[in-house]
Amino acid sequence: MKSMRIIAPALVAVCLLVTTLALGRGDNLPANLSGNAEEQIAALDDQVVQAYLKADTSFMERYFADDYTAVHSDGKLTTKAQEIENCKSGALKHESMDVRERKIRVYGDTAVVIRLVSSKGTYGGRPFSADSRVTEFWVKQKRNWKIVAYQVTRVAPASQ
Repeated sequence: MKSMRIIAPALVAVCLLVTTLALGRGDNLPANLSGNAEEQIAALDDQVVQAYLKADTSFMERYFADDYTAVHSDGKLTTKAQEIENCKSGALKHESMDVRERKIRVYGDTAVVIRLVSSKGTYGGRPFSADSRVTEFWVKQKRNWKIVAYQVTRVAPASQ
């Protein structure tokens, strides 16, 4: 009986330790991000589109690297903080983003996403409607995928 009072708490402590270690192991990805690196990046890229549509700055906080830089179609550079502020303030609003094509290449802990997207919205109170090629550069930092760079280049509309 005496040994059970000692063994039971020890077993509980070991179970808690193993659970804590298991949760801290591997990639710290949401449950819906499983599979190989290409599948993870594809899921994250879908979430990037949704984050811009919903102005989800919590996603941006989590998945934009601290040294994130965006190059917009007008050549303007923005940082992570500026990009988040543009969404929070409503300076950038996307009404729609239709991803028509996407290619993903993974090179170890680096991934490149190139997509063709048609988007509509407002920026600085002015409406825009554009077809663009978007290039995202993802790097695995501390076991988490982060966007380090984002480039938008306008292309001729699909109807031409």
